[in-house]
Amino acid sequence: MSMIRDLRAAVRPSRPALRKETGAYDTTRDPATPSAVVDCAVYRDGVRMESANPLTPHEAMRLVRRDGGFVWIGLHEPTEAEFAGIASEFGLHPLAVEDAVQAHQRPKLERYDDSLFTVFKTIHYVEHDRLTANSEVVETGEVMCFTGRDFFITVRHGGQGSLRQLRRRLQEDPGLLAKGPSAVLHAIADHVVDGYIAVADAVQDDIDDVETEVFSPGRKGTPRGTDASRIYQLKREVLEFKRAVAPLLRPMQLLSERPMRLIDPDIQKYFRDVADHLARVQEQVLGFDELLNSILQANLAQASVAQNEDMRKITAWAAIIAVPTMVCGVYGMNFKYMPELHWKYGYPVIMGITVAICVGIHRTLKRNGWL
Repeated sequence: MSMIRDLRAAVRPSRPALRKETGAYDTTRDPATPSAVVDCAVYRDGVRMESANPLTPHEAMRLVRRDGGFVWIGLHEPTEAEFAGIASEFGLHPLAVEDAVQAHQRPKLERYDDSLFTVFKTIHYVEHDRLTANSEVVETGEVMCFTGRDFFITVRHGGQGSLRQLRRRLQEDPGLLAKGPSAVLHAIADHVVDGYIAVADAVQDDIDDVETEVFSPGRKGTPRGTDASRIYQLKREVLEFKRAVAPLLRPMQLLSERPMRLIDPDIQKYFRDVADHLARVQEQVLGFDELLNSILQANLAQASVAQNEDMRKITAWAAIIAVPTMVCGVYGMNFKYMPELHWKYGYPVIMGITVAICVGIHRTLKRNGWL
């Protein structure tokens, strides 16, 4: 049980960490640097083997084959030429190599002979003061993982999704790293899914703000609504979030339920925890989608009601104005003999009758809610 507690403490990152980290492992390489490798280390019995000079993947693998342990190589946006040597050294499948280099893959788990290829979509919440029609709410990246018997290779795409802090936490727990590459795979999966939970909480706040604005009362106590383009933009960002979460559930279930040669049995049971958290996030994201649909429909209904209110007011005033218009039209005709045309009190009487009719119509329409 102590190992279980140590495992959870080692791989569980803090929820509020939403912003990008900076450091040796999360920055893009200098264009002058000839390699995309940002870190390469050999771990034996859970301890990182130190060397005077940075190891190359070839040197690291040679040490592993000679003395045991496993090598963990981290790369950031490698080109096909840069990745070709590593793919050849570790015998990676060409299809998996192509996916890792090209990026823009959906989350998945594939088995190739002596290795597993896993794709994770990382999600980063973009801070903003106020949601607009052009606001970017979530930013996505990718982490591809090659898991072998004695190697673990990560390929990152995008400016966020750093594994620097995760690597440090794992290195502080040799007992966990001694379980081999499968322990690193679990740690990354748990790290990614915890990131989903944190982003989901932040997106929930944005949806609550939009919902409050849509249904908050305006003048006269009626909902005033909001710009529909803002709701639509938030819905598109939630859809991007959904594309990262939904396809990953099946791979996590396979890792937690189906025995695999490359996954340590002591580690496999912890994938169930990851799958459970991922299922909860998926339900939350699906709820976001349905809620935004309802908010959008309510906002459009409010716009329609507001238009109907305006049309009723215009119609009511047109009816009132029609009375003096009709009277003026009748007495504007050039007939010699017209009723009360030469009567002394004809003008005030007609004006009084006109005003009385207009006032009566106004009161009736106001009583019926048209004004």
